[in-house]
This record gives sequence, C-alpha cells and structure tokens, in this order.
Amino acid sequence: MVTIINACKREKDGKSFMVLQIQGGVEMVQNATTGRFYATAKKCFIPCTFDELTAQSLIGTQINGCISRIDCDPYQYTVPSTGEIITLAHTYSYSPEETYAKSNTVMAVH
Repeated sequence: MVTIINACKREKDGKSFMVLQIQGGVEMVQNATTGRFYATAKKCFIPCTFDELTAQSLIGTQINGCISRIDCDPYQYTVPSTGEIITLAHTYSYSPEETYAKSNTVMAVH
C-alpha cells in the first residue's frame, strides 16, 4: 500500500497540471559507513487529472501498489538537510502491483 501525502501544482511547456506525492511504508535501512540503522520511506510523484481542490482532498488516501527503486542515468542531487551535493543513479517509481517491490531494482526503459 502507498499513501498520498501531498498534492502539488507543476508547470511544463506553459501548461499547469497536478501531481500527487505518494509514500510507501516505513523501511529500516543500514548506513553503509556507520552500520547504524535508520527509518525511511520511498516517495515519488505521479501525475493526475484532478483539479487542485480534488487532489488536495485525496491526501491521506491509501492506494494498492508499491514504490520501487529504478536505475537511471546519473544525476546530481542536493541533500535538503545538509546541502551536500551527491550523484545518484536511481529514482523511484509507482507500480500498482505489490509484487513489483519484491524485485529490488528494475532497469528504467527510456
């Protein structure tokens, strides 16, 4: 299950549209450097056809499916809490299939 946690207005090519931010369940991840565990959750955005009011009203709604890690071309990312710039080669994607999460990494198709 994933939960809608936010609704945001975006603009592309002079046209505005809404996206829903969704989040999966809590996961425990071990830090590769320190060996200590921390709690996290995968998040991603999906476009929707709803107006802003309807999209906002969906916050808190749970949907079947999962968020999985997808390999992609490397890109720069600024860590919000520290300002550190890191290079990532993955993103996250929603799938309506719960079993999709069982395969840890899936190659993105462009």
